[in-house]
Amino acid sequence: MADITLERSSRGDDKFVDDYSAIDEHHRDLDLGQIPSDAPGMPATIEIGVDIPPDGGYGWVCVACGFMINSCTWGVNSSYGVYLAHYLADDAFPGATPLQYAFIGGLSISSSMIIGPLATTLLRKTSTRKVMTAGIVLQTGGLIAASFSTKIWHLFLSQGVCFGLGMGFLFTGSVGVVSQWFAKKRSVATGITAAGSGIGGLVFSLSIRAIISNMGRPWAFRIVACVTLVNNAICTFLTRDRNKHVNPNQRAFDFGLLKRYEFLLVLSWGFFSMLGYVVILFSLPDFARSRGFSAVQGSVLGALLNLSMAFGRPLVGLASDEYGRINISAAMTLVTGLSCLAFWLPAETFGLAVFFALVNGAVCGTFWTTIAPVCVEVVGLKDLPSALSLVWLSVVLPTTFSEAIALYLRRPDLKNQYLYPQIFAAIMYIVATGSMWLVRAWKMGDNDRKERENTAVKMVSEKGDGESPSEQVSEDSLNGVGIVNRWKSGSVSKWWRYGFV
Repeated sequence: MADITLERSSRGDDKFVDDYSAIDEHHRDLDLGQIPSDAPGMPATIEIGVDIPPDGGYGWVCVACGFMINSCTWGVNSSYGVYLAHYLADDAFPGATPLQYAFIGGLSISSSMIIGPLATTLLRKTSTRKVMTAGIVLQTGGLIAASFSTKIWHLFLSQGVCFGLGMGFLFTGSVGVVSQWFAKKRSVATGITAAGSGIGGLVFSLSIRAIISNMGRPWAFRIVACVTLVNNAICTFLTRDRNKHVNPNQRAFDFGLLKRYEFLLVLSWGFFSMLGYVVILFSLPDFARSRGFSAVQGSVLGALLNLSMAFGRPLVGLASDEYGRINISAAMTLVTGLSCLAFWLPAETFGLAVFFALVNGAVCGTFWTTIAPVCVEVVGLKDLPSALSLVWLSVVLPTTFSEAIALYLRRPDLKNQYLYPQIFAAIMYIVATGSMWLVRAWKMGDNDRKERENTAVKMVSEKGDGESPSEQVSEDSLNGVGIVNRWKSGSVSKWWRYGFV
């Protein structure tokens, strides 16, 4: 084990190395390869063979590729609200119910998530480029097949399952690449790539609405298929991973992570966040129609929501690097829930609806921006692929049924048909905030524990008699005698205090 001393940062008493979770719970061995080179407490020299992310260089090319891939995968999926409004208003498939239409959008997301473990396994057995190429074929084929759909079940298989599987292969293949290239700037880099879904959603929401109006729904699918095919092929060719340097754990299912309650809290945060997120993403255009706005205004609301995502997600990433990944994740999740109650519920005018789309869009996708950095905080960089596979599985159910729940809660006889879906989305985000706040409590306590252990090691080193910390330093000498003295000494974690986590 390398001989290093972990110290507090000059930024504040509660900032510790972002990747301390790489310390094994049983052996406490610290893997230097998972710690930023300029992190507090890092030694001036590092042993040869330990990988340090370059924090730039070709990594910015990978960021650009990730941005464009998200634009042509999640951006296309974000525009489903325009399709949904068209299906509901024009009775595009006679006999189909609103719940069936809602499941199409949910299936595309859940299919992309459920394929995550298989894609992770293929990443280990083949390569990043081959996995992403498979995604291109499936996504393009799904969109082309959807253009020839004549029955609702055709859409289930094409626009829902096939498109979603392709999106999942592309997403899983590319999502971990950026984290391999960055350490200190990891959150802002992932925030930039996540912003691609917002720009893509903006472009595709407006263009799909126009194409449907002028050329019909089939050509909307075909044109989108051609555009995404070209874009994704170029980005796949340019994307370059660092698996040989990082040697990540690419086990599809590392069930050992499920024994860690802090990771279960992260899964809970994602589960409840997605229940609210999908409702907002897919319901806004039809909400506009239910309020008496035009179809064009509905598509504009969806586009503005995505535009705000494009600008908001990098800012969320930047703020999380500055003030703590877990801190910002909890705060922005709470802001999303409160904005639904404060601005969406009373939105009777188009102006207020636009304001809600801009405010909420900036923060409602915080999960997608910070999930990878948060997982690194909790489980470490090497276990990131396995952790993300379990995260993707955990959001299959909420993404499948969220919009169906929203349309079930919709009340056409009320003045505000989306009253109950709005309340539902707000409550889900507030519950998700509680889960992330508990993750924060764990992290603060974990940082305090590591500080006490480091103090014990330093005290033993100063005495230099070779005895173990447990033989040299008693619990009372570190923590004081009694709960009051322990509290005053700081050994009991005051987890509500400010801290960089």
